[in-house]
Amino acid sequence: MPYIAGMAQHDRRSFLKLTALAGAFSSNSFFQQAHAEEWQAAASAVHHHDAATVAQNEDFWSVIQRGYSVSPLILNLNNGGVSPAPIVVQEAVARYNQMTNEGPSYFMWQILDQGREPLRQKLARLAGASAEEIAINRNATEALNTIIYGLPLKTGDEVVGCKFDYPNMMNAYRQRAERDGIVYKQVTFKFPVEDVDAIVKTYEQAMTPRTKLVHITHVVNWVGQIMPVQQIADMAHAHGAEVIVDGAHSFGLLDFRIPDLHCDYFGTSLHKFLSAPIGSGMMWVKQEKIAKLWPLTCYGDPHSPNIRKFEALGTRSFPIEQGIGEAINFHEAIGSRRKQERIHYLKSYWATRVREIKGVTLHTSLDPRFSCAICGVSVEGYTPTELMNTLFDRYKIHTVGIDYEGVRCIRVTPHVYTTLADLDRFVNAIGELAAGKKA
Repeated sequence: MPYIAGMAQHDRRSFLKLTALAGAFSSNSFFQQAHAEEWQAAASAVHHHDAATVAQNEDFWSVIQRGYSVSPLILNLNNGGVSPAPIVVQEAVARYNQMTNEGPSYFMWQILDQGREPLRQKLARLAGASAEEIAINRNATEALNTIIYGLPLKTGDEVVGCKFDYPNMMNAYRQRAERDGIVYKQVTFKFPVEDVDAIVKTYEQAMTPRTKLVHITHVVNWVGQIMPVQQIADMAHAHGAEVIVDGAHSFGLLDFRIPDLHCDYFGTSLHKFLSAPIGSGMMWVKQEKIAKLWPLTCYGDPHSPNIRKFEALGTRSFPIEQGIGEAINFHEAIGSRRKQERIHYLKSYWATRVREIKGVTLHTSLDPRFSCAICGVSVEGYTPTELMNTLFDRYKIHTVGIDYEGVRCIRVTPHVYTTLADLDRFVNAIGELAAGKKA
């Protein structure tokens, strides 16, 4: 009996090892096992339609929605903070975590760590970039702080950012100003803005001959404004400045390739719209810029032109890292353009309805050039916190309150698993609150 049990355990370990070696990069991926047949049929039914038409095909999206595990206890409309991972991604992480704990030093370093290079290639294809420009890390803050602290800026060098950039990035520049004497300048806007030239001019007017870097948030997290990154970058380069882009809310949502933004540096979280495991991120550095950028953590040769110098993090979550591959499989099976069109359709579905309600104000453009998923909304008589709390307490609808730099609203962000019935529920809630105020 012990012999048989031992054999079963050996077979199980062999299976797990083979699964890890194949993983998300084979025809036997978790995604393929769970969804291939059903999704292929769904895609075949709409293949002759463009992405905008498919965005409104509820039969197609019902197939996608079944790939997520959604709590019946709340309606989550704060996917801009962090998105849930699809079931296959959760299962992959759980399987890799189980295997890791059966022999960590072996399965982590000898098996799962070997999956980083295939993952780098997979991310590079999604980003439209070279794999030698992609570093894998834990989130946008880590990626962008690596760049901000790693750039060889000196006393008097100027950085131009925006008051609506993400706080962790603003604080990084303030620390460099205090530590190294750089000059950190911020422009501001009254959102929504639907004038590309005006946005570019605002950044340009803040620049001087000492400006070395322009920081751009691709999708402003506060209200979802999409910034014209390419045009700002071209202007900045014409003035001799480099460009860093915060793509935390754009990668996995908008259909673009990083080099097409014309930036020099890019960082993102993968656990937002890509729906990768929570605690996963990516950094992109233009190849000729890698050598001059200091790594945030220790590395034998900090001046190496090898992108891997930014991954010297020591022990990390290998299961989370490998789960990213399954999220990419899920994303690619939907299609980047289809995903963007669907999420914009969902935003417009609820936003066009609530803007007709007396006492309700939108704080985000509905023009697809200037917004996609995130939209700010306020109801007369409610502070952002009151509206957020009332929606949750009374309707179990989860949003996030925004009260920053004159923007006072709640931020609402659907995802591909969000149904029209979910949004009808939200619209009805807003209508009732607007009609009854605080009564």
